[in-house]
Amino acid sequence: MSEQTYFYAVGRRKTSVARVKLYPGMGEIMVNGKPSTVLLGRSSLQRSALQPLLATGTADRFNATVKVEGGGFSSQAGAIGLALARALVKSDDSLRTILRQYGLLTRDPRMKERKKYGLKKARKAPQYTKR
Repeated sequence: MSEQTYFYAVGRRKTSVARVKLYPGMGEIMVNGKPSTVLLGRSSLQRSALQPLLATGTADRFNATVKVEGGGFSSQAGAIGLALARALVKSDDSLRTILRQYGLLTRDPRMKERKKYGLKKARKAPQYTKR
């Protein structure tokens, strides 16, 4: 594998979109041009974003360049995790069973519900008055 070879994947969660390029390397992960520890401050967010690499034991075999936009921190971490899992499957198809066991290849379908007319929010109705 040359340095030009990479595996590309897209991950989504709520309104976040993460685009990942996975290169062979020593385990350096850059998110929007910064180290992943800077952008994903909390350890729980780092764990959810990097879980595919940790579950498959490939954290020290790949470098990743991530561009993520939209949503909040938790949503972005979920999108990064899905994109990394999809890129890992492209790099080695035998990792699919491990990632599937951990549920890392399934996109989370939960989205914000739209506001309906006649209501204050998606489900909140105005107070009912009898008289």
